[in-house]
Amino acid sequence: MNDLVRQHTALSDSDLEWLHLLVSEWQLLSDLSFADLVLWVPTLDGTRYVSVAQMRPNTGPTSYQNDMVGHLVPRGRRPMLDAALDEGRIVREGDPEWREEVPVRVESIPVRREGRVLGVIARNTNLLTVRTPSRLELTYLQSASDLAQMIANGTFPFPGQQVDMDASPRAGDGLIRLDADGIVQYASPNGLSAYHRLGLAADLVGHHLGETTAQLAPSRGPVDESLAKLASGWAPREFEVEGNDGVIQLRAIPLKPKGNHIGSLVLLRDVTELRRRERELITKDATIREIHHRVKNNLQTVAALLRLQARRIGSAEGREALEEAVRRVGSIAIVHETLSQNLDERVEFDEIADRVLAMVAEISPGRVAGRRTGRFGILDAEVATPLSMVLTELLQNAMEHGFGPGERGTVEVTAVRSGTRRDARLLISVQDDGRGLPEGFDPQRAGNLGLQIVRTLVEGEMGGTFDMVPASGQGTRVVLDIPVRAEKG
Repeated sequence: MNDLVRQHTALSDSDLEWLHLLVSEWQLLSDLSFADLVLWVPTLDGTRYVSVAQMRPNTGPTSYQNDMVGHLVPRGRRPMLDAALDEGRIVREGDPEWREEVPVRVESIPVRREGRVLGVIARNTNLLTVRTPSRLELTYLQSASDLAQMIANGTFPFPGQQVDMDASPRAGDGLIRLDADGIVQYASPNGLSAYHRLGLAADLVGHHLGETTAQLAPSRGPVDESLAKLASGWAPREFEVEGNDGVIQLRAIPLKPKGNHIGSLVLLRDVTELRRRERELITKDATIREIHHRVKNNLQTVAALLRLQARRIGSAEGREALEEAVRRVGSIAIVHETLSQNLDERVEFDEIADRVLAMVAEISPGRVAGRRTGRFGILDAEVATPLSMVLTELLQNAMEHGFGPGERGTVEVTAVRSGTRRDARLLISVQDDGRGLPEGFDPQRAGNLGLQIVRTLVEGEMGGTFDMVPASGQGTRVVLDIPVRAEKG
């Protein structure tokens, strides 16, 4: 819609924002009208109309089999559009049109904002299935007529009330029509069922909805008065009511077709099961985070015990082996600490990589500097945990074997994400400027425990590839290619 409006019309950004607000609401008008809606806006030169948005009803058959957005029609071809635009009134005159042997009633509703008509909504009703209307259908049509008049007057949609069409209740979920005093004139079967879920034993018609709702909700003192006012429909609001183990979501829409408050439309949806599942998920998330927190604490305890044991061993080789084990356990603990702070099983790995770098740098304080370039991004836990161990082993190997006693140097970790959403990959290199690989060294056959761990985790657990080659110039370069899940754009 943005492109069509800016390309073909003279509407300002604030006018365009009003149209977006209207389009976020007009599914309701379409459903209540049992009709298709097409928004037409006059072009910059005033000689044509361009259709910038379209909506089909959920409550009846469509009048348009094809998409109308982007169509241009000259002025004069559709007199009802001209009359609604020029006279600023709802136009209903005229005989039904025939489209592919289907009779269609066409109406035109001017879209007004701050006294100016921005465009026209063409309301098209498929008459092929018209039958004697029920009380529900009559209430729908009367409510649609009131909303259409409010659009023509510029009082609907409500400024600052952006609606999430997916989350808000719809007409088919449940509908209650109130008079100016908040008394229920009509309640749809779904709407009545939702109130029965709250504990209502009687009918709603003839009762004050606000007072009834406040009585059904648990007593909250002064809040009851606010709840009663909200449910009376005096202001455009969305809220939830919980009672008798049921939860209903309500949306109140004041009706002022001629400027005066004549009543309200209340849309409602039974969201009891949805909220129950959300609570279960919250409980599960909290449990998972607590498990990660405890695993982290246990791993840190293991690391502390290994560190104490290392201090008591007289053998330098044994002490070094235990210190390596401490770093391996510590790298896993860092991942679990990060997971304990998240709502899902995905982590931002850049922070973990930096902490692993700092931890391993303690091997040679002040001599070998570690740095990271590029971005690892967000990784699943099943990738992050083994990758943290792999990174620890590679950095530890570079700092211990790449530099001799007293030698200074740098170890750089580079991460690049590539590929498509279906085949995303993470390319990692760990490069040092040290002494390089020994003559005839084969990383695929090396018996070093650290490299064995790297090969097993990269190729076996992560399904990636691993190679170790001489760096250009001086030093050693380790290259990892790992499949990952694409980040959400």
